[in-house]
Amino acid sequence: MGWFSGIVVYLLIWWVVLFTVLPWKSRPPARPGRGHAASAPKTPNLGIKFAVTTVIAAFLWVVVYILIEKGYIDYRAIAMQMMQEDHAR
Repeated sequence: MGWFSGIVVYLLIWWVVLFTVLPWKSRPPARPGRGHAASAPKTPNLGIKFAVTTVIAAFLWVVVYILIEKGYIDYRAIAMQMMQEDHAR
């Protein structure tokens, strides 16, 4: 995996993990103030959630990197198979 594809894969993993982490400990206030959405969290804790997302995404990226480098995931073979299936139709 080249450096550019490594960054792209990391960013994709980071976004997926972020959307998984965002609902953690998000509770709406008992009485929302006037002009505030009733579903908005009282304390979103975005800094902590971004930090947790970064750590989890880094771990998952290392796992994906190892799987690609060891040959368990071969994107070129998958792309070739998909092209062959398209041409067979």
